[in-house]
Amino acid sequence: MAKKQSKSVARLDSTYMQHYDAYVERHQRKKKRLVRRLVMFALLVMIVVGSMVIYHVKQQSIYAQKHEQYEQLQVEMDALKKEEKDLEEEIELLNNEEYVLQIARTNYFFSKEGEIIFKMPNEDPLY
Repeated sequence: MAKKQSKSVARLDSTYMQHYDAYVERHQRKKKRLVRRLVMFALLVMIVVGSMVIYHVKQQSIYAQKHEQYEQLQVEMDALKKEEKDLEEEIELLNNEEYVLQIARTNYFFSKEGEIIFKMPNEDPLY
């Protein structure tokens, strides 16, 4: 069976070992710098992506508000166009003399000469 070797091996103090130790140290520093750069790059990417997501969400909210406001204004504009059409029709009718005389007769009891107007009660008598 294999015997366990103890870790009490003497270290050689040669130029090769010094160069090897320097190489290992440089390699560890390079790894450490690489990890730092990757972490910084990942952090920068996360900040940029996060800010873009926040900006997109805000734009979606603004778009929804503007779209709702647009729909309300469309409904209001349709109502105003209908009202304008009704008013134009009323203007045309008011330019007609017969229509004006008819309104004067029904609302203001205007009568032609020799005509008698009787006002009838709108409600049925209670007796």
